Amino acid sequence: MITTRLSRRHFIGASAGAVGALALTSVGDASAAPAAERTWSGGRSKNGWQVLKTAKSFRVEGSDRSVQLADGDAATVLLHLVRRINYEMYSLRSGDVHGWTDDRKVKEEYESNHLSGTAVAIRPAAYPVGSKGNLYPNELVVVRDILTELDGVVAWGGDFETPKESHFEIAVTPGHPRLKGVARKITGWEAGPGNEGAGAVDAFAPERRRRAEAFVRRTA
Repeated sequence: MITTRLSRRHFIGASAGAVGALALTSVGDASAAPAAERTWSGGRSKNGWQVLKTAKSFRVEGSDRSVQLADGDAATVLLHLVRRINYEMYSLRSGDVHGWTDDRKVKEEYESNHLSGTAVAIRPAAYPVGSKGNLYPNELVVVRDILTELDGVVAWGGDFETPKESHFEIAVTPGHPRLKGVARKITGWEAGPGNEGAGAVDAFAPERRRRAEAFVRRTA
């Protein structure tokens, strides 16, 4: 199954290379200066999830990387996101993926979501707090398609007032029915024949592009 998905990824990469001007572009290149580093003292992270003392480690399918996340629906959704980025944007290398941490030092409040295992940062050194407009147009198409597929359950730091384009977080509270529904959909794809889900998606297909554009307008 992994072999089939990897070959699909190569097809998508070829499609991405052929893309010229795209409708889904970054909202300017302006960068907001990050706040000074401070300590998060709460028992819950910014998104309302319980801060964890430790978190389970999960392997990222299609790579030799692993990431620590809150077990359950949050992990199901975030792992799907990371897998798609690995398949469709760039192969993950050592140190590229950051999940749960017990380090309470944050520059922005949304970084506290790592404490609850409900956020991932992918290549945070390349896409730090306060920097915006760093993704190539074809990469942005993939990100928008993923966010649309996840039905607003995940928020992207590139859309925040103080941006961090490496940051993705669970944007709903624990037990939210939309989170449960998206996680159930992903679990169904994973149990299926492999023609749906991460590695079997063409983010550049016209219908998917239309849905992503509509989603951006609806959630702006």
